[in-house]
Amino acid sequence: MPRISTAAIAATFAAMTVTAPAVSAAPGVSAQAGDHVPRISAGTFGAYSEDAVAVTYDTDQVPAGAKARVVSTPIPGGHTSVIMALRGLQPNSSYGAHVHTRPCGPTGSDAGPHFQQVEAPEGVSGDPDYANPDNEVWLDFRTDSDGEAVSAAFGDWQLREREANSIVIHENLTKTAPGVAGEAGPRLACINVRF
Repeated sequence: MPRISTAAIAATFAAMTVTAPAVSAAPGVSAQAGDHVPRISAGTFGAYSEDAVAVTYDTDQVPAGAKARVVSTPIPGGHTSVIMALRGLQPNSSYGAHVHTRPCGPTGSDAGPHFQQVEAPEGVSGDPDYANPDNEVWLDFRTDSDGEAVSAAFGDWQLREREANSIVIHENLTKTAPGVAGEAGPRLACINVRF
């Protein structure tokens, strides 16, 4: 996948957030699977509650009060872009992040496994044929000196039609070697996302 500059991502993210009032102002309106309307999910990290958007499980790494915003947009041709912006995390730190199948819960494991466009066979884990950034949505990032980061992924994923409900932030960057592909360490935080 080609590298996208942080400035380009930030500009795209800023342009997409301009649509937030129009999208957010229509509660109860569900976008159809074939539309291309961006969906924006935003929240402030804190303790788990049933209506929480952003949950932290490790307040040293993802402090209460840190903020997250995710823009998910289906693109014509069966593609999806996911852009995530974070503020208030530990400065100059690297994290793994992936789309997961279930919503955030009281523990990090409640978010379930990684979303996979082509699901790995039962009992298969760590196989780079399935655990890779083309089949899963990987949003690994490094914060700047202010604890801010923007991460983006673009791929052939149908997130709205499939089980995709959250993004989990992990302690480490995602591994790619056979046997450990897709692993990124403890689950530090979770964001419920309307894909």
